[in-house]
Amino acid sequence: MTRFRVETIRSLAVLILLGLMTGCVTTSDSPFQREADRDEAVQKYVKLAMAYIGQGNMERARGHLDRALELDPDNAGGQAAMGLVYQSELEPELAEKAYQNALSSDPGYTRGRVFYGAFLFGQNRFADAREQFQRASEDTEFGERASVFFNLGITEERLDNRQAAARAYRRSVELSRGDAQSLLALSRVLFELDDFQGAERYYNRLTVTMQRNPNMRHSPQSLLTGIRIARHFSDHDRESSLALLLRNKFPDSEEYQQYKVLNSDVE
Repeated sequence: MTRFRVETIRSLAVLILLGLMTGCVTTSDSPFQREADRDEAVQKYVKLAMAYIGQGNMERARGHLDRALELDPDNAGGQAAMGLVYQSELEPELAEKAYQNALSSDPGYTRGRVFYGAFLFGQNRFADAREQFQRASEDTEFGERASVFFNLGITEERLDNRQAAARAYRRSVELSRGDAQSLLALSRVLFELDDFQGAERYYNRLTVTMQRNPNMRHSPQSLLTGIRIARHFSDHDRESSLALLLRNKFPDSEEYQQYKVLNSDVE
């Protein structure tokens, strides 16, 4: 089931599993061919390592990264992937050094910048994380730009910059053509900014998206957001329906406790 809770961003939130690649490295007397072979081998080792990282097998990942970095110590992809390994091993200083080495080798390596931003977010260094996500968002060729803006939105919220968060979430919605978690985040923040019409509009888009996808289900946060919007517009039927779902499906959730407080305030 799809859940729309906004959770702490850690490195696995931005990882893309890369397919395993196998093959042989040929040799040649040509120095250009040898360099090409080396580069190909490095790329294969890094891709294998990323696949193992996605599986949580850090030992195998480290072995491939060691081989990659022996061939090319300055390879940005290898350095960034090693940062993920160090991060999983709770070695933040080594992880940060690896990320910095990756971006020093290739300042345009956007994926590494996203990894670094997620690491900084996990360290509660939100201003630093925002800088990395902002720079990553400027890469118009990056295929996961919508996710970068979503991460930027969460970071802006942690810095209590709701207007900036709303702008970032709106870009995420536009780039993803209506990703559910981005729609929910934008609706929620717009409501907090007293843009009730906007909040309702994006929440209705979320509802339509859920109706079209049978695998999607409400989360406590999506239910509470809908309850607040429905109450503002005096849509009592909708509020009652969402409140019943929240009470029956998530009675132990923080959102249900907030709903009870909301009711007590009204009474």
